Amino acid sequence: MKQLKIAYLFLPFILFPALCFSQVIFRNGGNENKQFPIIGESTSATIVYDASENVLVKKSANFLADDIDRVSGKKPPVLAGSTPLAATMIIVGTIGNNELITQLVKKKRLDVSSIKGQWERFIIQTIDKPFPGVRQALVIVGSDRRGAAYGVFTLSEKMGVSPWYWWADVPVQKSSTIFLQKGRFVSTGPAVKYRGIFINDEAPAFRNWATEKFGGINHQVYEKICELLLRNKANFLWPSMWLPTMFNVDDPLNPKVADDFGIVVSTSHHEPMMRAHNEWSVFKSGAWDYRTNKEKLQQFWRGGVQRMGNYESMVTVGMRGDGDAGMGEGTAVDLLKTIIKDQRTILAEVTGKPAEQTPQVWAIYKEVQDYFDLLPFTEPARSRASGVLKLDRSGGSYYLIGR
Repeated sequence: MKQLKIAYLFLPFILFPALCFSQVIFRNGGNENKQFPIIGESTSATIVYDASENVLVKKSANFLADDIDRVSGKKPPVLAGSTPLAATMIIVGTIGNNELITQLVKKKRLDVSSIKGQWERFIIQTIDKPFPGVRQALVIVGSDRRGAAYGVFTLSEKMGVSPWYWWADVPVQKSSTIFLQKGRFVSTGPAVKYRGIFINDEAPAFRNWATEKFGGINHQVYEKICELLLRNKANFLWPSMWLPTMFNVDDPLNPKVADDFGIVVSTSHHEPMMRAHNEWSVFKSGAWDYRTNKEKLQQFWRGGVQRMGNYESMVTVGMRGDGDAGMGEGTAVDLLKTIIKDQRTILAEVTGKPAEQTPQVWAIYKEVQDYFDLLPFTEPARSRASGVLKLDRSGGSYYLIGR
């Protein structure tokens, strides 16, 4: 990537622990009997994933091949299969969804009990003679799809590919051979469950750059953004929303790309129920006022949740005034309680499951702080949402507080 340095993309990814980086040791050259040859003097590993896995696992396997090529100039083959396919293998998968990993667990060659059922964790382990005809394997197993991806990108970064290789043109550390010290590395879980960015106030700089490079803020630029998030162990996105931008409408592939990358999409503090602000103008349904236009607003919000479908999302609840203004004179606590209650009813009706099973966030900004302070702790808006997002306008930072 050239000509764009966007400082506001740097954010607190450090909230994700070190992931045992100090234990993942690479050598530029080594003994193939003592170290795993990703790219050896005369051999190279084949990357294998199970075709039944989530698409992110396939993407991760291919990203790993690309990163190995960036370092060594030699791209290993990537194959989909559930049987041993090479003498030296890198197996990428998740617990319970990869037949080769399942066999290793059954044979007690691989212990995944420490991460099973956990959130975004992984194990990187070398195994000698794991299957007949296979000399050695390197297993990258995730507790879930993002765990597998984080394992891959942990390996990539230690090989010499910075998460910022594209966005900030960080040089790749080159080596004709890549050897991994044999062993087992178990990640810790994230300190903060949802970690990501808000592409805010993006016009004219980001919008003009995206238009020049990609023809607009479309799925092509979001592929780059989502890759960056994953490489930095993030998982969450408030997408670009400056008028007239509409994430789901401008390019219908945008939400699919985000979900394929395992990125949880939400909407900003004044865009409830998975709708972009500008969609209300397109919808042309009158005043943005719940007192006088309740039915139209509910119809609008219902459409946002229906469009969300099965994509992994976090639904913003609550309401501010039109155009990110205050909702009205005074502190409308009772009105906001009604709005959130009705929004949660919509969530339950559309998804067919209790509202608390759909991740939600309530953004505390300006006068909404008063609502938050005055609502009792027993209110669903406080006690059942996945998180409360505290926006500090003067400091320019925000914090997601789990409840």
